[in-house]
Amino acid sequence: MALQYIINHYMDFIKVTISEFLETMVDVTFILKKDTINNEETQEDNFEESREGSYKGTINYEQSNLNPKYRFDTFVVGSNNKFAHSASLAVAESPGISYNPLFLYGGPGLGKTHLMHSIGHFIMEHDHKAKVLYVTSEQFTNEVIESIRSGKTESMSKLREKYRRVDVLMVDDVQFIIGKESTQEEFFHTFNELHQAGKQIILSSDKPPKEMETLEERFRSRFEMGLIADIQSPDYETRMAILRKNAENYGKNIDDEVIDYIATNIKSNIRELEGAYNKIIAYSRLNNVDVTLENAMEALKDIIYPDKSKVITPQLIIDTVCEQYGTKKDDIISKKRNSEIVLPRQIIMYLCREHTDASLEEIGRTLGKKDHTTVMSGINKIKQKMAFDEELNKNIDIIMKKLNPSL
Repeated sequence: MALQYIINHYMDFIKVTISEFLETMVDVTFILKKDTINNEETQEDNFEESREGSYKGTINYEQSNLNPKYRFDTFVVGSNNKFAHSASLAVAESPGISYNPLFLYGGPGLGKTHLMHSIGHFIMEHDHKAKVLYVTSEQFTNEVIESIRSGKTESMSKLREKYRRVDVLMVDDVQFIIGKESTQEEFFHTFNELHQAGKQIILSSDKPPKEMETLEERFRSRFEMGLIADIQSPDYETRMAILRKNAENYGKNIDDEVIDYIATNIKSNIRELEGAYNKIIAYSRLNNVDVTLENAMEALKDIIYPDKSKVITPQLIIDTVCEQYGTKKDDIISKKRNSEIVLPRQIIMYLCREHTDASLEEIGRTLGKKDHTTVMSGINKIKQKMAFDEELNKNIDIIMKKLNPSL
């Protein structure tokens, strides 16, 4: 098909061109009107079409809702997402067997959707008869509401047939279904039927089931019966790798100092990281200038303020120290006493005392209800070590530069 050829050969070019023009990262989806398709191809508008091989082994993106750009080979693996990536690959290799359901959670723009689509692509590429369906919770909710409003039994029957005859169902941002009575009831029975039939279910959310306060126990137990994998914010090395991958994909040769500038200052999520990169490329093309550090700083001046002092907070210190030492925040505020946790925890205590207005008691509460004597002890130990430990001083200097480049 001509459309498939365009997707395979020109999708990246089309995407980057539009993104540069709009100065923001965008996704591109092609919609093909049914009346433009050969009658022979549209006789059966359902999943049986792909099962019978009418597309001769090509992935039917329209029916699966898969984004062609989200694949395992375009996913950058780092310490922040390695477990989730491994779990996703295991599910893709053995759907319905390895981990069911697979529950991915993490903040926005960290790669949950990318992994879900990657699983779908992998399964369909290795089994052309597999019926894979990806939907957002909003799509699912809207379809349920529309079926109810129609008042027709056949409308709800079609909805159930659509969702319960798939081999793999992926629901993104499942947290938005919770609390919507009719929608969550329909999802509950769909989940049960698919799971009992050995079909693979993949869900994503912004938090794990145990932290979803309004989640009913019947949902919690089902969400937790498989495997739960989290994705955290990418560390510096992963951010650098993501940016280099972008440059490689778009055939750009960008100096490491520019990539370092973006990676050092954009930390929240991959979406913002790629958006900043895209803005620099657009600035370069539209102004006909090279991608230099100076031009990169000018392009991102409304996003990054290198000369403006940051307000240093205990939470910012925790995030920065955890990033420097490759430590999880959950471990920092836990009761763990191993040296890999104790040292960064004490550094946080020291920096909070030196660079914030937080009292010893407030610092202790921030670090998992530690008492003020523990905090004072930790601060004193860091002060003593700084008198002779060059490696410690070096790390603290790096942390302070990350906290505030103007210091």
